[in-house]
Amino acid sequence: MPEITMPKLSDTMLEGTLVKWLKNAGDKIEIGDVIAEVETDKATMEMESFEEGILTDILVPEGGVVKVGERLAVLDGNRNAAPAKPSPKPAANPASMPAQKPDPAKPADLKPAAPATPKPRPAASAGGPRIKASPLAKKIAGERGVDLSGVAGTGPGGRILAADVPMAGGAPRPGPSAPAARIEVPCSAADKRVPLSGMRRTIAERLLASKTQIPHFYLSLEIDAGPLVRLRMELNAGASGKITVNDFVLLAAARAAAQHRKINSAFAGDAVVEYATVNLSVAIAVEDGLITPVLRDAQRMSLREISAAVKDLAVRARGKKLKPEEYQGGTLTVSNLGAYGVESFYAIINPPQAAILAVGAIVKKPVVNGQDQIVAGDRMSLGLSCDHRVADGAAGAGFLAALKTSLESPATLLV
Repeated sequence: MPEITMPKLSDTMLEGTLVKWLKNAGDKIEIGDVIAEVETDKATMEMESFEEGILTDILVPEGGVVKVGERLAVLDGNRNAAPAKPSPKPAANPASMPAQKPDPAKPADLKPAAPATPKPRPAASAGGPRIKASPLAKKIAGERGVDLSGVAGTGPGGRILAADVPMAGGAPRPGPSAPAARIEVPCSAADKRVPLSGMRRTIAERLLASKTQIPHFYLSLEIDAGPLVRLRMELNAGASGKITVNDFVLLAAARAAAQHRKINSAFAGDAVVEYATVNLSVAIAVEDGLITPVLRDAQRMSLREISAAVKDLAVRARGKKLKPEEYQGGTLTVSNLGAYGVESFYAIINPPQAAILAVGAIVKKPVVNGQDQIVAGDRMSLGLSCDHRVADGAAGAGFLAALKTSLESPATLLV
């Protein structure tokens, strides 16, 4: 019988929480039907079926945590068969369900079979049937020059996901570092012990790997933000959609990265991949950490387009409604803590990217003008963290210089 298993919905996903079933036992399922909502380490999203038939058995109740590849439900492959008798919809909290007496005639309904992780299936060859791959996987493969016909897919039915696409040259992605010695943390009865969520665990693992495997170096400079403040006020006077300082920074960063491609790159073991387009990851704080939705081809966008796109992504990110392709495949990250009053900081690189830009708040400071007079000025600090395997100091300095030029003459970003 066909089975529905937990799909891998992000490149870092190891398990998912079955939030809500949208189909009941006895329902007819078509390929592409949305059958459930699943919470991953990054978002809550709709799960589509890659099989068809009658939904005969739901194996995981709402609220259940399931590893990638494990069974969620069973279908009767005969789509024209009489629907099975619907079973009661699982309760949201399995622990609150009353105990039931075993029915010796139907042991399979009480005890799901042991979960089995499906083996990756190779994608179809270029000369054979159509390659089964997600749109994002195809896009990333095109950017990296990877032939998908030789890539094994780990998605449902052997579908190739973005996480399956190797770096150019087939070099493996950096894996997690060896576990460090466990440090005992004292905890009294008055203290609160909060278990790690999937998102928090992923953040911990990825950033530990970044700091232990990527040789960071740091650069910073301070810009005159006065022209930026004045132009923003002019644009927002009477306008319905307000432009933020961060909108200017994002556009300037994307255009500067397009000029300085070592900043828009990744280390691939035996090569450096210089990306053809700037897919800008924007760090957005959410309830349990942060997520980095992506502005694709950001160097080609207008200021208004960036402003509208970021607002939309932020709302859906905080509501855990982003699709996987909306937060995967970034080539450069921007993190702005200016709204929190932070004047300057350095961020940790988001692997496999080679750089991350940290943006501080605009603050009033005494500055020396062109006539050697001390006057009040608006200043903003920019910090750049770079992967020294990919870029050297001169490359980072060139990127920051281009960024400074754009932000101190912000009218150039309007054309």
